[in-house]
Amino acid sequence: MSQPLVLGIETSCDETGIGIVRGTTLLADEVATSVEEHARFGGVVPEVASRAHLEALIPTLERACLTAHVKLRELDAIAVTAGPGLAGALLVGTSAASALSIALGLPLYAVNHLAAHISVEALETGAQTEPTIALLVSGGHTSLLRVEDVTASVVSLGATVDDAAGEAFDKVARLLGLPFPGGPQIDRIARFGGADAIAFPRGFTSSKDQLAHSLDFSFSGLKTAVARYVEALTRDKHPIDVPLIAASFQEAVVDVLLKKSIAACEKEGIDRLLIGGGVAANSRLRALAKERCGKAGIHLSIPRPGLCTDNGAMVATLGSLALSRGRVPTAIGFTASPSLSVARSLI
Repeated sequence: MSQPLVLGIETSCDETGIGIVRGTTLLADEVATSVEEHARFGGVVPEVASRAHLEALIPTLERACLTAHVKLRELDAIAVTAGPGLAGALLVGTSAASALSIALGLPLYAVNHLAAHISVEALETGAQTEPTIALLVSGGHTSLLRVEDVTASVVSLGATVDDAAGEAFDKVARLLGLPFPGGPQIDRIARFGGADAIAFPRGFTSSKDQLAHSLDFSFSGLKTAVARYVEALTRDKHPIDVPLIAASFQEAVVDVLLKKSIAACEKEGIDRLLIGGGVAANSRLRALAKERCGKAGIHLSIPRPGLCTDNGAMVATLGSLALSRGRVPTAIGFTASPSLSVARSLI
């Protein structure tokens, strides 16, 4: 089936996403976010997220069908995020997808959230270009992957050993008195600061780290360095230049992400880099990635910002690729997996 019509359901965290694609053509991408409900807590609350998904899923599904001018009976398959993510949130999506699959008699593909972020490239280019090195950066994940076939062969090359990049952004934003979610706030205010003003540490980039952690990430030490810097200013009653600190922190994160990514391309002999996940919407990461990849002769692919954050379109796309490549559908009764390994693109 060359141009299957596929519905995608994404409920791994705080975004209820419903996407509809025909092959690799995007027909609808509807998202309902519960971020404002979590903002007063300074982070995502699992129970709040689950309840928000329950309330938003049907209205979001209806909007997607209207936008795409598609009726459910016209679908060829359904895809849903089965992990990784918050257990309760995942169960909302997987239960809905299973019910639709049974009611409509359609094949179901339970997919990996991280692999779905990689698949979104097909919506931008019309095809999935493989092999590629993928850098996935979000609130819960920072991973470097070698992708031979996004539906069957994804290998982890490196990952964070502590805070993910997105978590570091949220925690540093809180230190600076910025609202949740922190990533967009730091990106916005950092434009008024100096990126090289403060020499914050770059985790796992020293020579002694190259043997054991050459392609791994660590942002906990950077977060602590920012906290100590702010504490020292407060103790000495010096003003806190939030844009300056934000810009220097952001530069440290972006610098490490790109050094490791380019090193992975060189090590694996692959001249393609895909960057996905929520942090991929960061303007400094996008600009510096273009500059450094250009100098290194690496073809860079970054989805438009709206497709970087969690969405149903990426899930539908992975389902469409799986169906087109003849992958076996998921058996009804599967279990959502909050810690699903990136090595399993499909369940």
